[in-house]
Amino acid sequence: MNLPVQHLIIHGKTLDGQRFRPSDWAERLAGVLSQFRPAGSVHNPLSYSPYATPRTLEGTPCVLIDHRLRQLEPLAWKFACDFAESNHLQTSDTSTPIDDPDTPA
Repeated sequence: MNLPVQHLIIHGKTLDGQRFRPSDWAERLAGVLSQFRPAGSVHNPLSYSPYATPRTLEGTPCVLIDHRLRQLEPLAWKFACDFAESNHLQTSDTSTPIDDPDTPA
């Protein structure tokens, strides 16, 4: 039985509903976390880690942080959570697949 992957979603909106800037923040955050990959995977310096991917959900930039990153690299998980907290960003958790027409394929 396959269990769904759980994600922490960091939304590009502040707690008071303002759009977070700069506009490329999601790509920057995912880029910082791009070195964390599953064991044995091929490291491509021009790709994001499967544990931290930028997405657009409902027209808002977001970063999906796979909960498995917490076990793989606790400090990377803490960095992502601290980033969201220090910038007063909205977060949510999900265990369902995320499909959005705004998401680039």
